[in-house]
Amino acid sequence: MKEIGIRELKENFVSMISDQWALLTAGKPDNYNMMTVSWGGIGELWSKDVCFVFVRPQRYTYKYMEQNEYFTLSFYGGEYKKELGICGSKSGKDTDKTALIGFEPMEVDKSVSFKEAKITILLRKIAYQDMDPKGFIAPEIMETYKAADFHRTYVGEIVKVLVND
Repeated sequence: MKEIGIRELKENFVSMISDQWALLTAGKPDNYNMMTVSWGGIGELWSKDVCFVFVRPQRYTYKYMEQNEYFTLSFYGGEYKKELGICGSKSGKDTDKTALIGFEPMEVDKSVSFKEAKITILLRKIAYQDMDPKGFIAPEIMETYKAADFHRTYVGEIVKVLVND
């Protein structure tokens, strides 16, 4: 993999995360979990290049996000949609998702990604905020939260961007 600056990335981030999905991975090479995400954003905050992601508290990955300073977002393209679907529907608590989908983990500094990724973004967790329904202006947002299981938003500073060349 080759390291590039975030501003060199030519892909459409909205399409990558919303249409193709991504894996959010937190932990160390010997103890990590990943989950599929299709919500998120990228931009600048506090004079830092950042990504933000959302994790519900009942997700097994939540524990890993809480315990680790670094995490990765990795993107694969449409050919891995089936594998990403599995990572979004199975829990790492009772399933070895890595073995199930056949991905090869790789250490990325202080976190984990997978060799199959086209793009991996290493992030340092710099902030979080729990979603508060009092702040929802559009009433249809509550349809997403019938169980009142509001996401935690994590903001990660972009530390490194790797592309598979």
